[in-house]
Amino acid sequence: MEIYVYGTGCGAGDLIDSALPLEKVTAFVDSRPMGDSFLGRPVILLEELARRRYDLVLVTSRQAEAIARHCASLGIDPDKLFFLKNHAVLADRNRCYETAEQVLGADFVEKLRSSQRLIRTPLWSEGEPLPASELEGDYVRLKTLEALCRELDGVPGAAAELGVYKGGFARCINQLLPERTLYLFDTFEGFEPTEATGYGAGFVSAHRNTAAEQVLSALPHPGMAVLRPGLFPASAEGLEVGFALVSLDVDLEESTLAGLRWFLPRMSPGGYLLLHDYNSPGLPGVKAALRRFEAERGERLHTVPICDVNGTLILSV
Repeated sequence: MEIYVYGTGCGAGDLIDSALPLEKVTAFVDSRPMGDSFLGRPVILLEELARRRYDLVLVTSRQAEAIARHCASLGIDPDKLFFLKNHAVLADRNRCYETAEQVLGADFVEKLRSSQRLIRTPLWSEGEPLPASELEGDYVRLKTLEALCRELDGVPGAAAELGVYKGGFARCINQLLPERTLYLFDTFEGFEPTEATGYGAGFVSAHRNTAAEQVLSALPHPGMAVLRPGLFPASAEGLEVGFALVSLDVDLEESTLAGLRWFLPRMSPGGYLLLHDYNSPGLPGVKAALRRFEAERGERLHTVPICDVNGTLILSV
């Protein structure tokens, strides 16, 4: 059997760590590979897959609709695609508008059809600052981010993310807060090895698939970004600035605790810190870090959990 896995990120790593033995995988497929191999298996482009024999392609990326379209354009058999993720398809369920256009008029129908989605656009959301291709990844998390950014008028300070990975969430922060400096803290080389001890090889290897230059090139306003590579908090040495919005997404306990200790005293009143993976079953260290931090302070923080894919917790200052 020729089995391929589409993706070399966290989804692919989780699949290998928890469900699919690596020896069953012929190769990995990626549209933007970071290297020639992943977990010791070759990484190929989708165009090359189309020229090969394959029995099944397991798609671990959240961008299911875009991948499906790309596969169709290359003649890849849709019956051999198995999509493991499809969090929020912003797609029209209606197949035909001919009758409605005859009854209501084409212009009126066009106004109606733009709002018909599997997840309804919030009434407060105007102008669609984030494209559908972003929202399909984690609709609740990103629309919550948009709502929080709308509340930052009059709140001084920069934005920041600790744990940037490939820059997907940083890209959205940069899009929504184009006039604020965005500080990006990451090793851009993966986890510190001793802290990642005990986690699966797929999980650890996936987080090595990042690069500072790739993150910067993906930002809509790269001139507003300041990269601070290296281990945190040493990478923040000498930086004296306040923050209005912070994304803390480092997965592991000690790094999360270091982020809470460093960022929260520097948050502006009215600002928000987003603690990703707080309710993620596979990353219990995030919640443990928050409880340790609260114990140090002798108080519970003001928090709001949201129902996004990985259980983000919002800390209001």
